[in-house]
Amino acid sequence: MEPLKNMIEEKISKKDSNIRNPFKPTGAFIGASWTALLVGTIGYCIGLWNATMALNEKGYYFTILLFALFAVISVQKSVRDKAEGLAVTELYYGLSWFATIAAVVLLVVGLWNAELLLSEKGFYAMSFSLSIFAAIAVQKNTRDAKLIDDNEIKL
Repeated sequence: MEPLKNMIEEKISKKDSNIRNPFKPTGAFIGASWTALLVGTIGYCIGLWNATMALNEKGYYFTILLFALFAVISVQKSVRDKAEGLAVTELYYGLSWFATIAAVVLLVVGLWNAELLLSEKGFYAMSFSLSIFAAIAVQKNTRDAKLIDDNEIKL
C-alpha cells in the first residue's frame, strides 16, 4: 500500500489540493461499467427467458454466464494482486484462467451446436462478451475505489 501512496505523491504536488486523484475511477466510468454489466446480463437473461429452447438448455446457458462472470472477476483479482506484489498461488492463478477459458469455450461449443438462428447466436455471444468485459471493469473500479478509501490518501 505504501508504494501506491508514494506514486500518488510523486505524480501530484501537495500544493495542488484541488486536483482529482488520478488512480480513483471517475463517476462516469463507474456508471458506464455498471450500465454495461446490467445491459449485458439482463439482455442475455431476457433472451434466454424468451427463447424457445428446452429448460435444460436455458439452464446450461445461464450457468455458463454465471460461471464466466465469477471466473473473469477471479482472473482480474489475481492478475491485479500479482501486479501489486501480493501473494497469489500459481494454482489459483492458473485455475482462474482455466475457468475463464472453459466458460468461453463452453459457450462457443453450445452455440455452435445449437439449433438457433445465426442472429440469435450472435446476440448471445455479444451479450455474453459485454457482460464479462463489464464484470472486469466493475471489479477494477470497486477495487480501485476501495484501495484509495482504505489508504485515506488526501490530495
